[in-house]
Amino acid sequence: MAQGHSIDEYLETIYFLAFPIGEYTPKGAGSPPLASRVAEMLHVSRASAGEMLKRLEAEGLIERGAHKEALFTASGRERAERVVRKHRIIERLLTDFMGYTGYEAHERADELGDTFSDEMVERIDVKLGHPERCPHGWPVDPDVEQEENAVLEPLAALKPGTRATIVRLAEHDGELLHWFYDQGLVPGQEIEVRTAASAADQFTVGLDGGERAVSEKAAAGLFVRPA
Repeated sequence: MAQGHSIDEYLETIYFLAFPIGEYTPKGAGSPPLASRVAEMLHVSRASAGEMLKRLEAEGLIERGAHKEALFTASGRERAERVVRKHRIIERLLTDFMGYTGYEAHERADELGDTFSDEMVERIDVKLGHPERCPHGWPVDPDVEQEENAVLEPLAALKPGTRATIVRLAEHDGELLHWFYDQGLVPGQEIEVRTAASAADQFTVGLDGGERAVSEKAAAGLFVRPA
């Protein structure tokens, strides 16, 4: 992505950091500072991210918690959820109507987000028949997403022998998202964890009569419903 991200892009990024099932779950006290994680996701400098976080705070969209984490204000959360929903509907327009692959749709939706008004997005939603999920399995309705978080696990948390169904794919790393589609690790696919060795950065999963080697990073970005 290029430099110069909008407020909405920052809010969308913080949204993924704010909820436990998101791609960048905090790992405890040793976690990188918020500005570092936002900078990583948006491919900007930490200084740029820090400046925008100050702006979001000044505009009343976020507050900083005791550990400098970002806490949405009521208005900030409402706006972030609206941005997330818009992105997912645009992705479905691109896949369902324009023939883009799921991976392509994510990239194009990032580019198009600011060009569609809320009214246009509502018309798209109606024309598409109110799709329930984006191409990568994330519920279009953030309330449904947050309710569903309780029954999902990252593949990396499962023990060998566990059977599960892939529900969502982490989408903020374009190369990783592309790899998921290449490997057939897509929403609805049933898998079985064969081996799990996080210390060796290696998991093995069985699907469709074959096996796939999965890195810990990839396993942390496959959100599944255990059988």
